[in-house]
Amino acid sequence: MKARQLYIFLALVFATSATMAQSTASKKVGLAILGGVNLQNFNGKDFNGDKLENDLIAGFHAGLNAQIPIAPEFYFQPGLMFSTKGAKNTTGQVTSTYRLSYLELPLNLVYKSQVGNGYIMLGFGPYVGYAVSGKATYVSGSVEVNNDIEFTNEVNDGDALLTPYFKPLDFGGNILFGYEMAGGLFFQLNSQLGMVKINPDDNRTANDKTNVKNTGFGLSAGYRF
Repeated sequence: MKARQLYIFLALVFATSATMAQSTASKKVGLAILGGVNLQNFNGKDFNGDKLENDLIAGFHAGLNAQIPIAPEFYFQPGLMFSTKGAKNTTGQVTSTYRLSYLELPLNLVYKSQVGNGYIMLGFGPYVGYAVSGKATYVSGSVEVNNDIEFTNEVNDGDALLTPYFKPLDFGGNILFGYEMAGGLFFQLNSQLGMVKINPDDNRTANDKTNVKNTGFGLSAGYRF
């Protein structure tokens, strides 16, 4: 009796797997190119543990992604993006602007449901970013100073005092919402929340409570083929 129940169970599993395979087999892997604008900021705490008070800065992103069917109406969507981030801060007479450029790997799960002739999209997932360049600009009146950002995980005695330092690795979460037309053109709203601090451990100072994280949102347009 137990063997018969096992056979029935295996038959149901096989039938279900075959049905899902047929559902996804009719859908091919899609590729897309996309780009758009970012509005980015730094959130977190300063040296004293007070909340950071920064202003958004505009940036951009561009890249590509793949769309891999995994179940009816659900897709795995890995990508490779170039994205600029940063923030602006004004303290006294000095305005500081930090711009960092990242290569990012988003790994999203996307739900697509047909609405009209196109598809509504809702997705979420993690991203991993690695900083490839950065620049800090300090402006006071007519005086402007530009410094390249140095990427390191730790700052020690003897390191340059006026050099801005950030960690190269960033990690966080994505949320996206958009609409894809029947011809492959799509638009989407993106939101990112950094989950790890991007400021290095500074061993030159004691009781440093600085904790800086990337955060922002943007608008993308793209074409899937």
